[in-house]
Amino acid sequence: MDANTTQAYRLEDQIGFKLRLANQKHLELFARMMPEVTPTQFAILARLRETGPISQNDLGRRVGLDAATTKGVVDRLRAKGLVESRKSPTDMRRLVISLTDQGRDFADSAVDTAAQISRATAANLTARELERLLALLDKL
Repeated sequence: MDANTTQAYRLEDQIGFKLRLANQKHLELFARMMPEVTPTQFAILARLRETGPISQNDLGRRVGLDAATTKGVVDRLRAKGLVESRKSPTDMRRLVISLTDQGRDFADSAVDTAAQISRATAANLTARELERLLALLDKL
């Protein structure tokens, strides 16, 4: 690495650093506004609210989690009484995950809070800037 490359590198100009700071702000807002669940747990609940019962593996794929992480999140949500699992009637090797009545009630109210969290995270952006940011993030 030459001296020009070393001097040109500024941490505060790096995408990973900026993404981490933005995520940190979002996580702080999330913890304050929805302390009952983590963002990952909420993602599972929101996806189940959209899809209805779904295999644990498919659920994990649809929220971007690996199988081990999905199992851990589902186990914690089951312990909170928000989801339940049962063997698939067509494939006994698969678990089908669904919301409990309590989980559905929580998810229904939590999506409004999640929308507020998203608005608070992006409060310093115009509508056009937010639209562009989301489009750019999709490209990553």
